[in-house]
Amino acid sequence: MREKITVTKLAKMKKGNEKITMLTAYDYLTAKLLDEIGVDLILVGDSLGMVVLGYENTLAVTMDDMIHHTKAVVKGVESSMVVGDMPFMSYQINVDEALKNAGRFLQEAGAQAVKLEGGEEVADKVDKIVKAGIPVMGHLGLTPQSVHQMGGFKVQGKEEKQKKKLLKDAQILEEAGAFSIVLECVPKELATDITKAVSIPIIGIGAGRECDGQVLVTQDLLGMYDKFVPKFVKQYARLSNEIKRAVSDYISEVKTGKFPSEEQEFC
Repeated sequence: MREKITVTKLAKMKKGNEKITMLTAYDYLTAKLLDEIGVDLILVGDSLGMVVLGYENTLAVTMDDMIHHTKAVVKGVESSMVVGDMPFMSYQINVDEALKNAGRFLQEAGAQAVKLEGGEEVADKVDKIVKAGIPVMGHLGLTPQSVHQMGGFKVQGKEEKQKKKLLKDAQILEEAGAFSIVLECVPKELATDITKAVSIPIIGIGAGRECDGQVLVTQDLLGMYDKFVPKFVKQYARLSNEIKRAVSDYISEVKTGKFPSEEQEFC
């Protein structure tokens, strides 16, 4: 069995220039496969809303949704570090509410860390959660829970004012005790500057190759969507086509009486 991934291990990986891999999972079987293959971090993302529950965005996802799916993921993992994504309004209200909900991910679901969106405005929550013994991963750039405020899913940090704020926010999150930061949809030059400016790992998604690691939604990587593929996604497979072919063959064989054959029958 490979070495268990911990906050300390991730810090060593950044220091040793070893790239960090992170993918999403929302169920036991997917998590088990990712863990066996050797993914460093498994994020139970609030992308659950769109990928599994069919919502338009992440905003309708609840704490109970996240706890339910995180429990399933944890059961399939031995070595990867499982991070639970704190959903919309689970930490924005006040520090005490944020701490209570972060604690649920560890106490009820068995995750090893939580992730929340925002910079300076959530630093007090990050500080409180970390001081309670709960590792926190930050999330800057395109933060999906603020999609309406941002006017849609757009690249962040193109203007000088935005650049300065994102750099400052990363430093503030580090000072508050975050062990890592996801940096989403920012220009590669800015991502490089942020990665160099902090001592904690920066995990990029649409943020260029100079980040300390990369994260993708597993279903995007596997090509399970054929209607829209974000610019930052590389499809390593086209499973949507394979699934459609397999199910089509099954339907055909059942209709024609070819399945089940004698091989699948009991005497």
